[in-house]
Amino acid sequence: MTSLGGTDLVDWNLAVSTATRFARPGPEVSRDEARAVVAELREHAVAAEHHVRSYTGLDAGTLDTPVLVVDRPGWIRANVAGFRQVLQPVMGRMRERREGMPAGALLTAVGGKVTGVEVGMLLAFLSSRVLGQYETFAPPTPGLPAGEGGAQAGRLLLVAPNIVHVERELGVDPHDFRLWVCLHEETHRTQFTAVPWLRDHLESEIQAFLSEADVDPATLVERFRQAAQSVSGRGQDESPKEEPRESAKEAGGLGIVDLVQTPRQREILERLTAVMSLLEGHADHVMDAVGPQVVPSVAEIREKFTKRREVGAGRLDRALRRLLGMDAKLRQYKDGERFVRTVVERTGVAGFNKVWTSPNTLPTKDEIADPEIWLARVRPEGQGRRA
Repeated sequence: MTSLGGTDLVDWNLAVSTATRFARPGPEVSRDEARAVVAELREHAVAAEHHVRSYTGLDAGTLDTPVLVVDRPGWIRANVAGFRQVLQPVMGRMRERREGMPAGALLTAVGGKVTGVEVGMLLAFLSSRVLGQYETFAPPTPGLPAGEGGAQAGRLLLVAPNIVHVERELGVDPHDFRLWVCLHEETHRTQFTAVPWLRDHLESEIQAFLSEADVDPATLVERFRQAAQSVSGRGQDESPKEEPRESAKEAGGLGIVDLVQTPRQREILERLTAVMSLLEGHADHVMDAVGPQVVPSVAEIREKFTKRREVGAGRLDRALRRLLGMDAKLRQYKDGERFVRTVVERTGVAGFNKVWTSPNTLPTKDEIADPEIWLARVRPEGQGRRA
């Protein structure tokens, strides 16, 4: 648990148990089918490592980050462990703020157990949507080892039931789809293992962002509650004669991220957005560039998957995605992939890899939107050639 002046802001153990309880059941598979899926994902992860290295030219050395095939409860446990670690600075800041103000009664009334339930509801929602995830900051947890170096080594998670669910929903070749997903996630693992400074740079930016947090704890808790109520359907007009009311975000309100932005944080967030757009766009570019050679049905998969990603599962799903900032992540895929594709077309893969030289060669938010600005600033070798 994270304690605030004697009151727990978030009961993380309760968050895990709540999320596990309310997570949707995975698709029906026999024990033999489940074992076959896990085995194939592990095989594809190994194959994807070779394909990604060959295309990107990035030397990851001897990878010491494990690849773990997990179910939804496993994903939940791993992410709660990561949240606890990353959020420590902002929790400490909130503790100091509360100790200096007579407003602790409100937080006490809310209580860490209530907050744990609300956070657990959010994790339950998200646990059925993530196909894979490279955990950059991954503390070892029971049954979920991290690489050498503990929390700084990272680990790659492949969420088997979600992959099976989506491949069935899309009606695509399951073997092709599993390799396609592994190509994307393996690209993330290669990014962080081949670029030694990237993890520390990202951690520095995140901690700088969190250290600037200037938000009342009760307000943050209330925002989590609103999001959780959206998941459970509470607080919405359920009359069959009327359309559901718009969420705060749809009506022009603030999402969770917007609540914790000082002017300084906005600057940091712009840099973080640019980096995440680059990483996600690069992974999408690699999976599609490698795909035609090793994934026969890649064109069909991309078309169906993109349509699913943009449409979402319904009005409630879209409202919650906006509240949590997930729509921004979808834009990151598009903007980042366009940046990578443009630079590769102009300079080749080797020229694009100039982006990994140092934090100074990372694209800014404006450069993600207009790759020509980055090309003019960095001037990688090969500029002007067509790949």
